Parts: sequence; C-alpha cells; structure tokens
Amino acid sequence: MKVKIINRSTNSLPAYETEASAGMDLKAFLDEPMVLKPMERLLVPTGIFIELPKGYEGQIRPRSGLALKHGVTVLNSPGTIDADYRGEVKILLINFSTTDFPIQNGDRIAQMIVAKHETVNWEQVEVLNDTLRGSGGYGHTGVSSN
Repeated sequence: MKVKIINRSTNSLPAYETEASAGMDLKAFLDEPMVLKPMERLLVPTGIFIELPKGYEGQIRPRSGLALKHGVTVLNSPGTIDADYRGEVKILLINFSTTDFPIQNGDRIAQMIVAKHETVNWEQVEVLNDTLRGSGGYGHTGVSSN
C-alpha cells in the first residue's frame, strides 16, 4: 500500500524494524530535549503528516520496551489517525514511573499500525438475537476456569 507522507523532521521515515513487524516506529522531532516527569503527560511532535486512504486508520500504540523499562506509554492507546486528518502526527505520552524520562530528538516513542476498518450503517431494531452470554458484562465469567 502506498501512503503519502510529508516529513518535516530531521529523522528518517517511520519504518518496520523487522520483516514481520506490524508496527512502524515513530520518532520524536524536537528542537530541544524534553523531560516527561512522573505522572505527567506531554504531546510529543513527530514532524510527519500523512494521507491515509479512505477506509484505513493509523493506530498509535505504545512501544513495549518503554512501558516495561521506563513506565512510559501512549495515554489514549490506541490513538487513532483518521484518513481525513492532515495535521502533524503527535504522540500523547504519560510517565507512570517515579523517575523523570528524558526524550531526545530521534527517540523512538511509539509505533503506528495502519489498519483497514469498516463503516457502520445502523439497523435499528426492537430485539437482538439471544446468545449464551446474553447481557453478562464486566467480570461475569470470573477469573479462574474452575
């Protein structure tokens, strides 16, 4: 799939790290380093602008290493970039650790997966088909298989 992109950053384009990777790493584009303090959230610019085809979205997801090693994650995960959005892709990070997290220009801060989605046409009805689960909601199946 070809996707139009404008790169106003000094970083390389988002790329897959391995042949079978689903997500492309996104990098911070900063004039000066930033510090993400504990329990603070920051909107980090990437310097990229994309034009996704209709019927596709960009899903912004955390990088597992940042979450595990530093307690830093994408706050609204997964974030969605709609096909008609033309602004700069920015990443909303939060620091759940107890130490400051420095961010430098070029640091890999999130990943993006481009995914197809459907458009819903609602069919309003008075009754839904029955299922074994029925209306059982949060936690209704418990935590063990016994």
